[in-house]
Amino acid sequence: MKRFVVVAVVVALIVVAGVGGYLLLRETPGAHSSAASEPSPVTVTTAPASPVPPPSPSPTESPEPVAVVPDESWSGPSGSMAVTGSDAVALTFDDGPSPAWTPHVLNTLRDWQVKATFCVVGTEVRANPELVKAIVADGHTLCNHSWHHETRLGHESATKIRRNLERTNDAIRDIVPDAYIGYYRQPGGQWTERVVRIAMEMGMVPLHWSVDPSDWDKSTRSSHIERNVLGHTSAGSIILMHDGGGDRRRTSDALGPILSELTSRFRLIALP
Repeated sequence: MKRFVVVAVVVALIVVAGVGGYLLLRETPGAHSSAASEPSPVTVTTAPASPVPPPSPSPTESPEPVAVVPDESWSGPSGSMAVTGSDAVALTFDDGPSPAWTPHVLNTLRDWQVKATFCVVGTEVRANPELVKAIVADGHTLCNHSWHHETRLGHESATKIRRNLERTNDAIRDIVPDAYIGYYRQPGGQWTERVVRIAMEMGMVPLHWSVDPSDWDKSTRSSHIERNVLGHTSAGSIILMHDGGGDRRRTSDALGPILSELTSRFRLIALP
């Protein structure tokens, strides 16, 4: 009996010691095995990266115009171009764009599915940008006709001529940035060798005409315009007409009958 009591006391002491040790282990930091513990988060501090500026775009320069080489078929004043050089006929309209008359001309050309060439004046371009866009949108060709219809421009210095033509081209490209301007027409047809040379150096063909129905004259009737154009046009003709610079009612009235006849006889083109 005495031995049994001793054994029981010993067992009780062992149990108490085990429980105490277990509790001690639970309360002691780091007592868990590394396999059972979760890793402490690690904060990595890095030096702030120096900002890398985006690459600077290379400056885009306007391509240098390719000088025009005169063609042996040109027969206009001072070496200008007066015929198309093919069997095609080209209608050209000067002095616009005009909000009063250019829309009528465009509508009539559209009705007959005909393309033409518009020789535009710089001041009118700046005043009527939507008409310039409409001309281009319809597939017509643009031609430089000086800044303010300066008939004596060809007698100015080379510097003044070049600045005038550049100013007009810039006004056009402010509205239609990728506009092709391959022609220059001297107002009044008052060509000089100097203005012809400079236009060609700037990549523009000096554009004259071979048929002039005098539609610019206020006394010219629409019936006369029609008869003149139909009676003088032949294969290769370049026809001068006007959509700006004054009252162009007679030109507008004559255009439909002219196109009705010309489309049955010729291939009509916008100058390339």
